[in-house]
Amino acid sequence: MIQPLAYVSPQAKIADNVTIDPFAVIHKNVEIGEGTWIGSNVTIFPGAKIGKNCRIFPGAVISAIPQDLKFDGEETTVEIGNNVTIRECVTVNRGTKDRWKTTVGSNTLLMAYVHLAHDCEIGDSCILANSVQLAGHVKVGDFAILGGLSAVHQFVNIGTHAMISGGSLVRKDVPPYTKAAREPLSYEGVNSVGLRRRGFGPEKIAEIQEIYRTLFVRGLNYTQAMKRIEAEMPATTERDEILDFIRQSDRGVMKGYSGK
Repeated sequence: MIQPLAYVSPQAKIADNVTIDPFAVIHKNVEIGEGTWIGSNVTIFPGAKIGKNCRIFPGAVISAIPQDLKFDGEETTVEIGNNVTIRECVTVNRGTKDRWKTTVGSNTLLMAYVHLAHDCEIGDSCILANSVQLAGHVKVGDFAILGGLSAVHQFVNIGTHAMISGGSLVRKDVPPYTKAAREPLSYEGVNSVGLRRRGFGPEKIAEIQEIYRTLFVRGLNYTQAMKRIEAEMPATTERDEILDFIRQSDRGVMKGYSGK
């Protein structure tokens, strides 16, 4: 299944049923899981660990060294889960000594020209549309969707099930379950359509909406809003996830609802 015009280092670990097309280059210290397809002109540098049944399209570059002047040659990795699709010309840089690895969760789709800088952490079942650009140390939670041409500042956190409008400049953290749009990036409601598709019932969605009305719509600051939520709403997994996300935000959270 390895075409003769491909180069595969003898020190790479290639599982059964892997297909590697002509002109792909696989360096040493690379691991590729069963059933994965590597297209033509893909380059996979040392430190890549790729799961099962992935598809990597032509022109992608995986595990190149970070574009970080502080990088000093430390041995770091890119770790990609199972059933991941990486489209044309995607670049995924390996980690630095800050987190030691860049990770992409299972069942995630990286569309053409996406860039993941060093030490990014992408969750399971995410979609990053065409030309999304992530700076270093960005975290993206499970089931998040980033619209095409979005640019994300370093160290930003994007919560689970969040949806970000195409062309967004993401300078602040985006809490779980929300939709984000406009400039500057602002709360535009709860991602109710996405939540319904993933099995959230009407009562649970209504609970999340009420939490965000208190946080973003009722004119309270975050400290006041969180105190009210804790006093008036029962503890649930979603409530606590939202409150913990806001408390732990280092860059600050995106703006509240603009109404414009």
